[in-house]
Amino acid sequence: MTLMESTAVKLGTLMPAFELEDPSGKKHASDSLYGPKGLLVVFTCNHCPYTVAVWPRLIRLAREAERLGVRTAAVNPNIHPGYPEDAPDRMKEKIKEWGVFFPYLIDAAQTTARDFKAQCTPDLYLFDAGKKLVYHGRIDDNWQDESKVRRHELKEAIEALAAGKPVPGDQRPSMGCSIKWR
Repeated sequence: MTLMESTAVKLGTLMPAFELEDPSGKKHASDSLYGPKGLLVVFTCNHCPYTVAVWPRLIRLAREAERLGVRTAAVNPNIHPGYPEDAPDRMKEKIKEWGVFFPYLIDAAQTTARDFKAQCTPDLYLFDAGKKLVYHGRIDDNWQDESKVRRHELKEAIEALAAGKPVPGDQRPSMGCSIKWR
C-alpha cells in the first residue's frame, strides 16, 4: 500500500464523459448518472483501508445527496490481477454487504481514472449540473475515526451546491492507497 494524495484539478474543469459497466454487465453512461443538481464521482475499491473506513460514510452521504438532487457513482480502477479483492465478483459481494445503492462501476482499462487524473482511493469529484467541477477533496477531516470528525467537507460542498450557493474554496486533497496502475 502506497499512500497518495489526490492531485490538484482546476475547479470549473468539465467532467470527462465515460461509459462503464457495473459488475452485472449493465452499461452506465456518465450523462445518465446526473441528478438535477449534479454528480459525485468517487474512485474507490474494496481493499484499501482508507476506502473501507469511509465506505459507510460515503453511502450515508450519497443517500442525503440524492435527496438534495445530487447523484453518486463509484468507479473501481483497481481491476488488476494482483488485487483479486477488487475483482468484479468481489464488487458484487461488497455491493450487497455494504448496501451500495448507486452504480459501482468497473474501470478495467483505467481510462476513466486517467481522464479524471485520479490518483488514489478514495478520490472524489463533485460536479454541478453543468458538468463543471466544484469540489475535489476529502470526505472529512478524519478518515480513521468517524467519531473524531470535526469538519464534513464533502457534505458541506454538496449542501452548498444543492442550495445554489458557492462551494467552499478551501479544499484539502483526499488521501488513500495509490491506484493500482497496470
